[in-house]
Amino acid sequence: MSVSLFGRSLLTLLDYSPEEIQYLLDLSCKLKAEEKSANNGGGKILRRFEGLTLALLFEKRSTRTRCAFETAFGEEGGHPVFLSAADIQLGAKESLEDTARVLGRMFSAIQFRGFKQETAEILAEYSKVPVYNGLTDLYHPTQALADMQTMIENFGEIKGRKLVFAGDGRNNVARSLMVICSKLGVHFTVITPQELMPDDVLRGKCGALASKSGAIISVTSDISAVEGADAIYTDVWVSMGEEDKKEERLRLLSPYQVNQALMDKTGKKETIFLHCLPAVKGEEVTANVIDGPQSRAWDQAENRKHTIKAVMLATLIKDK
Repeated sequence: MSVSLFGRSLLTLLDYSPEEIQYLLDLSCKLKAEEKSANNGGGKILRRFEGLTLALLFEKRSTRTRCAFETAFGEEGGHPVFLSAADIQLGAKESLEDTARVLGRMFSAIQFRGFKQETAEILAEYSKVPVYNGLTDLYHPTQALADMQTMIENFGEIKGRKLVFAGDGRNNVARSLMVICSKLGVHFTVITPQELMPDDVLRGKCGALASKSGAIISVTSDISAVEGADAIYTDVWVSMGEEDKKEERLRLLSPYQVNQALMDKTGKKETIFLHCLPAVKGEEVTANVIDGPQSRAWDQAENRKHTIKAVMLATLIKDK
């Protein structure tokens, strides 16, 4: 099947078919190998984004997302421009629609990392250039792509593998994992307290997708559901913007901490640990797990760069 993503935005993986997602993952793995070869003197550094510009809009702080977009774009000869909410009129003195129109006239593409999914959608509608969701309260699609690449590197074929997310089942990472797993046929279980379970609308959409891919999607508060997991994933218990709920989150999520005892409950020695970072060691995960031999968190962090480059190459360059 021939896949063309030229001119597309990436706002949520719900908008991408399984074949298109697999295409991005295959391209990302190719780009990672290409970069490794170039760094070892076995290949040339390409300049595929030369002459192109990228606006990086940030309402929220970032380490991996900002570094991944800037290095992926800059190393290929493009010019990324960082713009925080304090730097421009992002829906303040000027309407968001007008800001999008201006940016679309000056930049080849836009990355947005912030709060409302609607902001990313408006930027895409009015700018008329590709817009990439670097994180919103609802979705984190570039992270989910990096997560799947990391699983591919460890297991090869990931269809039929079991991924368990233990923690806040409503957050953007858990939601995006549910979407991508349901499309790719990866069995996905969310283990979370009743108060933090993902919404029924998303579960319904993913259930319909899973019926086509063969994925089993489940949500439970029973920690024993980690049995048979090929990977256990967690995220911080208190998301950006929810700092006032820290005491409640600690109370609800403490039983779901990923520690060595929980890793051992899978019954598989080859189970890996995943985390999107940053991590609060001693809360959602113990130091001996994230810093231990089963952890692939640092591979995930690196893979943000390769998957993001794949998305930008596929949507900005016709002949890759």
